[in-house]
Amino acid sequence: MAVRSSHDDRSGQAPGYRTDNNWIRRCGVLGYVRPKSWLPAAAAAAVFAAASACTGVTSGTSASTHPSASAHPRPVLADPHPCPGVSGFTCSMLTVPLDHSGHVPGTLRLQVAAGNNTGAPRGVLLFLTGGPGQPGVPFVTRIRSRLAPLFPAYRLVMFDQRGTGQFGAINCPALQKAVGSSDITVPPPAAVRECAHVIGPDRRFYSTMDTVADIDALRQALGARTMVVDGVSYGTYVAERYALAHPGHVSKLVLDSILPQVDPSRTDAFYLVGLRAVGRVLRSACLVKPVCGFDPAKDVAWLVRHRGDGVPIFDTLVTYEFIDPTYRDPNPPDVPPGFGDIAGALHAARHGQPAHLDQLIKGLSQAGGSPREFSSGLHAAAFCTDLRFPWGSDAVAPAGRGPALAAATATLTRRQVYPFDARTAAGDGIMQTCLDWPVTPPAPAASPASMLRVPALLLAGDRDLSTPLEWAREEAAHAPLGKLVIVHGASHSIQSRERGDQGRKAVFAFLLGS
Repeated sequence: MAVRSSHDDRSGQAPGYRTDNNWIRRCGVLGYVRPKSWLPAAAAAAVFAAASACTGVTSGTSASTHPSASAHPRPVLADPHPCPGVSGFTCSMLTVPLDHSGHVPGTLRLQVAAGNNTGAPRGVLLFLTGGPGQPGVPFVTRIRSRLAPLFPAYRLVMFDQRGTGQFGAINCPALQKAVGSSDITVPPPAAVRECAHVIGPDRRFYSTMDTVADIDALRQALGARTMVVDGVSYGTYVAERYALAHPGHVSKLVLDSILPQVDPSRTDAFYLVGLRAVGRVLRSACLVKPVCGFDPAKDVAWLVRHRGDGVPIFDTLVTYEFIDPTYRDPNPPDVPPGFGDIAGALHAARHGQPAHLDQLIKGLSQAGGSPREFSSGLHAAAFCTDLRFPWGSDAVAPAGRGPALAAATATLTRRQVYPFDARTAAGDGIMQTCLDWPVTPPAPAASPASMLRVPALLLAGDRDLSTPLEWAREEAAHAPLGKLVIVHGASHSIQSRERGDQGRKAVFAFLLGS
């Protein structure tokens, strides 16, 4: 149902309109799985109710193409009002420049939710969600509940990063339909080019460093000299870049499920760390009693070699961790009986019984969904501006990218990609999206020698395939004041989704201690 709005909208829909928020995703994931049509009606209703409780408020980003009143207006939180459905929080709008350098006119309006305990003794805790492409405001209730011991002492603040949320989520219909919230699903080249056209030349203003500048404007609007910055998944990368740019304004960092701040070898777009982690994670899962009695890494390698669908298999494994971090539970919660046990499904497929694996690949597809829940357009714009590739950056003309990718792929060794192959590495969604993305000026990369000079807690689940443990160890080397806590048996997003409390206890001790 269309609802009239007074704001402009960059979502690709008719100006002045928004659609009602129709959340059918599990709110606790912060990098989530959308239930498919096979979900029983009763379970779907429960998921919808849980999601409604999670979101509570309408998230939003609005955009204006009109120049701001002055080149550097003082940041303020405008239109404050109680957040609908979330007691104790005030929602407001923060106006930021489209181009923080001031060369290109225009503004964006980002929705902010802030706790009403403005006198919290330890100040502001800014919690950053993942993606890029995920809003923040809809997760206030979830984070407040999961981290409840913190919020007598801290004022929780969350916001919808530029290009996300109810009012201003970038809406690229063909790309959204093709990939949804997946990093790995490969989009049609035409959908990629259409998306870049939808955003237009402004696509260069949706980088992480643009969000970093937004965060500092938010800090000023909140009247905070320093903040704790707590990021999950892609939010860790944003937090790292903010701490590098503004170390004097960060009192402490929490990095949960970590994307490293530097990629000196330009291999992150190949997702090599994730490909290799599959063997380690599945073998570890199979050592839990009763042991599997087979090597799941060999099963994956055989299937990739004989089926030729390494990218869909990898995509399914990365998504599966959100419903079952054991990888072996035949009946995970909230899915049909018998839908689980991906380790067993891989083994059966290797031995001529592919039906279960094929069901998982189809059922766990993240294609589609509302861009207001997760904007695949923002995801593409941010990564294609931020990352470096075998061809360098996307400032290189598309005609020169394919040969460079082919040359780099030819140098990949079996050890670098096992249990997958070089074709899988070159064919993942991020690489293929940015291969076809039009020429765009790159955002500045962090120096390989950059160090986080603030106290930091790093959290990693040893079953995480989205942001593997190896990346957390890599980031720890750039955080001399940091402590790495490994949560055994956990997958992605420790603070929001860990089944136990080891990780959260570490957060409480770190943030509430002296």
